[in-house]
Amino acid sequence: MNTLPNTGFLRLATIIGDKKANTPAIIPVSRTSWLEGVKSGKYPKPVKLGERSVAWRVDDIRELVKKLSAQ
Repeated sequence: MNTLPNTGFLRLATIIGDKKANTPAIIPVSRTSWLEGVKSGKYPKPVKLGERSVAWRVDDIRELVKKLSAQ
């Protein structure tokens, strides 16, 4: 698994992985599943960084990993 930074934001490719860039997934789901999970509240909401740019807080992803590991 990727080592998460202490603070900051993560882009979607870092969270779900990117085969083209050889980035391993933290949460191994498809882009569609991730976005549906965000919409339903299963996954955390993103933070809008710019007009066409969103990312997720590292703390939110860390909490999600803990929650999913406990299941």
